[in-house]
Amino acid sequence: MLGLEHDFRIVDTRATLDPDETSVAVHGRDITPERLEREMHQAGIVRAVASPGPRAPGRSYLRANNAVARLSVDRPFIAFARLNGPRDAGAGPMATLRNLRAERSDHHTRPDDVEQYAYDDRFHGFVLVPAHDGLPNVDVLERLEIADLPVIVHAGKAFPPSMVERELLEYDIPIVLSSFGGHPLDAALMNRTIDLLGEYDRLYVDTSAVRYREILERGVLEHPDRVLFGSGAPNVHPNVGVMEILTLDFSEDLMRRVFAKNPSRLIPVLAAGVDI
Repeated sequence: MLGLEHDFRIVDTRATLDPDETSVAVHGRDITPERLEREMHQAGIVRAVASPGPRAPGRSYLRANNAVARLSVDRPFIAFARLNGPRDAGAGPMATLRNLRAERSDHHTRPDDVEQYAYDDRFHGFVLVPAHDGLPNVDVLERLEIADLPVIVHAGKAFPPSMVERELLEYDIPIVLSSFGGHPLDAALMNRTIDLLGEYDRLYVDTSAVRYREILERGVLEHPDRVLFGSGAPNVHPNVGVMEILTLDFSEDLMRRVFAKNPSRLIPVLAAGVDI
């Protein structure tokens, strides 16, 4: 795919690195860091937040997080640590019952893990995927509040905005709801997430895999400081994510906010360092 022609400096808040051969075999994404970097360059993306793909149940993210941090050295990737937990992210009565008895296992994230990541200059934030990894315990969330680093949350049909509000938004944490909180392609959930932006000052959204022009435009026009560009690479080619923003009907100033100003304000390291 040819490189895009535009005059914007773009930083990306949503990319995944599969750090080893096992991950590639399991998820079928033969995307090396070199290839991902090359695709980012084609799209005009100069820096990107990267986190591990999913681990099998019962496995810790410690090694995967460290691998992503190692692969980010001397590359324009910004490592975020992925966290897990024992609590069921479902909204039904069975999930509530299971959570009453939820006990943390050795592979689950502990408060000390969060503290270690927060003071390790290789990591600049965190990622939660509750539908796959479970929700961390309250003591971990309280430690995230103390760390005060951005937390990217994968929300959608399996962990809707109502659950995000119930489980996470009571904490004073800067939270980015990936894909406008509506993955996969649930317009009603995405619109509900935009409503939440008016209620919570430290809530943000990224643009990965939203696809609906009217929803993207509504989010940017109503909350110009709270929408961050996210490509969703490598599941989505970075060119596709960039083109979705370039074809929206709003000013270049708003595009610059989405592509660089907003992400860099929330994650300052995106504004620094060597570009791709």
